[in-house]
Amino acid sequence: MSVTPRILSLSSVFPRPGEPRFGLFVSRRLEHLARLAPAEAVVPVPWLEMSGSRLRIPRLGGHDTVRRGDLTVHYRRWLYPPGLGIWHPAWMAAQLLPFLRRLRRRFAFDVIDAHFGYPEGVAALRLARRLSVPFTVTLRGNELIHSRSPRRRAQMAEAFRHAAAVIAVSSELRGLAVSLGASPERAVVIGNGVDTGVFHPRPRQEARQRLSMDPSRLHILSAGWLVMEKGHHRIAALLPRLHAAGLQADLWIVGAPGRGDDARPEIARIVSAHGLQGHVHMPGAVAPETLAEYMSACDVFCLASSREGWPNVVQEALACGAPVVATRVGAAADLVAAEEFGFLVPPGDGEALQAALDRALRNRFDRERIARYGGSRSWARVAAEAFQVLGAAVRQRQSHTGEADSP
Repeated sequence: MSVTPRILSLSSVFPRPGEPRFGLFVSRRLEHLARLAPAEAVVPVPWLEMSGSRLRIPRLGGHDTVRRGDLTVHYRRWLYPPGLGIWHPAWMAAQLLPFLRRLRRRFAFDVIDAHFGYPEGVAALRLARRLSVPFTVTLRGNELIHSRSPRRRAQMAEAFRHAAAVIAVSSELRGLAVSLGASPERAVVIGNGVDTGVFHPRPRQEARQRLSMDPSRLHILSAGWLVMEKGHHRIAALLPRLHAAGLQADLWIVGAPGRGDDARPEIARIVSAHGLQGHVHMPGAVAPETLAEYMSACDVFCLASSREGWPNVVQEALACGAPVVATRVGAAADLVAAEEFGFLVPPGDGEALQAALDRALRNRFDRERIARYGGSRSWARVAAEAFQVLGAAVRQRQSHTGEADSP
């Protein structure tokens, strides 16, 4: 194929006018991909969705189509009735199909690039069949939960078998795809990247001063949505033991409420029960530049999640020179590849997490080496790897159908 493939990406997890950081890891790859090939994204946004235990209407501010660098983004409202269950992907595909047909008259895309195996990957299978184009699926973590449902597992298995390629952000997710029938030759691992223009080391003492960190104490940082599965409360519960072991550590939890069970009541209960007022700090959501300051200032970054795909905050912390203690979930083992960068523990093992934090807080890490390692994978490199996979998918389809190269 002598021409560059035209790419249509599909993801419901994507920054919105009212939520600029929602799905930022998807938009970063697509924005860099759009520098290599004509690319547009379709983002299904429900009229109503659950946020914690409350229904809300996501705000679009009247913006149906926007530009993010070279990427054109189309926000499409769709109705997701309660109790839709396994019909979720089919309903998504049915509501998107008329728009995609109209869009294709202007933007003749060659491949559908779906993000997340469910529902987008299953919806992409239906859309690709109706539009006679190949499709790829990127697995980002929620597939592990959906695979517990026999019916959703069967739907994903069908999509993975028919996908021109399956991209997984971790070896664990690639293994899931292959176990469900994806061709091993067409299943690849492409992790996320990091923006080193933002996430790079700052002078530690200056950062601590700006963030009002007590210079006489050690500082542990945890960051992410304030939901139970992120495990912030598990770290807070270990502070009394660390204090008893002679490690006078404070915990900083940076993040905003998310779409899961709210962790703030449990964190507040732990703080009250153990008298940790003044030792657990929750500054809320912060700008990426400020998050990089926290990462530069902390002694250890800790991720105690029960589930992850590619934990971006781990890579960002490493790029800022922070050693990491993380649960062995998702791509954590790919990121914390050696003990010179930090330590991994089994998820849910409080004793192991305490021991790893104790060891990390007493260790002397080469933070410059950690920063070089953490910043070595750029979004441009990630996009180039994805571009190769998408281009191969289109070339394979054209070779099978005997299509001539055409714009």
